[in-house]
Order: sequence, then C-alpha cells, then structure tokens
Amino acid sequence: MFNLIFLLFQDRVVSTAAERYLLVYMLGVLIIVTTLIITFFIVFQKRKNKLLIEKIKQQQLFDEELSNAQTEIQEQTLKNIGWELHDNVGQLLSVANMQLSILKPKISTEIKESFIDVSNVIKDSLREVRSLSKSLNNDVILNIGFEKSILNELDRLEKMKFASTQLIIEGETTPFKNRKHEIIIFRILQEFFSNTVKYSKAEHLKVKLNYTQNTLKIVASDDGVGFNSLTVKKGSGLINMSSRAALINARLSLNSKEGEGCVLTLSYLL
Repeated sequence: MFNLIFLLFQDRVVSTAAERYLLVYMLGVLIIVTTLIITFFIVFQKRKNKLLIEKIKQQQLFDEELSNAQTEIQEQTLKNIGWELHDNVGQLLSVANMQLSILKPKISTEIKESFIDVSNVIKDSLREVRSLSKSLNNDVILNIGFEKSILNELDRLEKMKFASTQLIIEGETTPFKNRKHEIIIFRILQEFFSNTVKYSKAEHLKVKLNYTQNTLKIVASDDGVGFNSLTVKKGSGLINMSSRAALINARLSLNSKEGEGCVLTLSYLL
C-alpha cells in the first residue's frame, strides 16, 4: 500500500518537474522570438530612417543645385542686360549728346532754353544707364565692393526717386568668406529697393549694416504707405528675396503696417 502511494507521489513529482521544464522552455522560446522580432523591428526602423534621411539630403542637394543654377542664370542674364544697356543704349545716348553739341551753335535764341533742357535730359539718361548697367553686372559689384555697391545704388535711386537715401555702417567691416553670397545679398536689397520704388510712394530710404563678431545684420527701411503683411499676397519680389536668403542660410523678415512704411531685416553668418 505504502509502495503504491510512494510510486504515485514519485510520478506526480516527475510530472510537475516536466511541466516546469516545459514551461521554462516555452518561456525561453517566447523570449527569444520576442527579442528577434524587436531586434528586426529596430533594425528595420533604423534602415528606414537612414533611407529617409538620405532621401531628404539628396532632395536638399538637388534643390540647392537647382537654386544655384537658377541664380547663375539670373546673374548671367542681368550681366547681359547690363552689357546691352552700356554698349547699345548708352552708345545711342552718347551719339545723341554729340549731335546736340554739334547743333548747339546753330540754334536760335528762342529755342536755346528748350535745347539745353533736352541736352540735360539726355546727359542724365546717359549717366543713369551707365550706373544701372554697373549695378546689374556682378563682376563690377565684386570689384568695387559690397558697401560701395549699396551706396552707388542708393545714390542712383536718390537722383531718380527719393528725397534722401542713407547708408549707415556700424561695427568693423568684415569681408565675406564666400563672395557669391555678397552678390546674393545685394540682389535681395535691390529687390527691396525696386518694390519700394514701384509701390511704397516713399520719400526716404535707409539701409543699416551692423557688423558683429561673426554676423551681419541688415535693416533696410522706407517711410512709404506700407501694407498689411497679414493679408497681402506674396508676389514674385518677396518670393525671390526669400528664396535667395534661404540659399545662403540667412534669416529674412519683411514687416510692414499700413501708413508706417516697410522694414526688411536680414541676418547672415559671416
């Protein structure tokens, strides 16, 4: 009787131990499978993220190359226009001025005053064409320098449109490491000047260059009619300025209120 009970107990113990071994085995298999799934998921996500990052970088490089190509095309186009103005239109005005000089001794006293007015208009037009042709040629801009180019442009605009223009330079002038960026920033300012001439009805135009240790902050402002920056539609001028600023990693903002003029702020790391 006791032997039978002992055998049953022994079988029960063996059965319990087998169940424990089976449970441990199943848990081990489950842990291994779970670990493999998690590892596979992590590796998959890393690979996916890597591909996405590479795709984004490739897109950024493509966009940058496209922007550079567009900028080069625009600069070449402006240079060609500048050459045409200087060589063709400028030449025609020079010839007209020479012919007026030849005719001057032959004119009567009655029309002498009108003759002088026409002659002065042609001379002013010739100076304007030559000045404009220089501002469109990036080689000329690089040759005379960034600040001098801005000053020349302001002087040209003052003669043409404004009661006064002003260039303020603060801090110690720091040269650009990349001189192409010098051209791009100058074109941004030209775009702002162009919009001011066309739309602002301003009388005064001011540009301030603030050089710090490694940053150039530019603030260009006018005293025109302004606009509501919240409702105004973005035209090609603002889009061009923003895209050019993004090309050189500069921060650009354009703020305006109706009746309070317009302010362009640009921050660039030198």
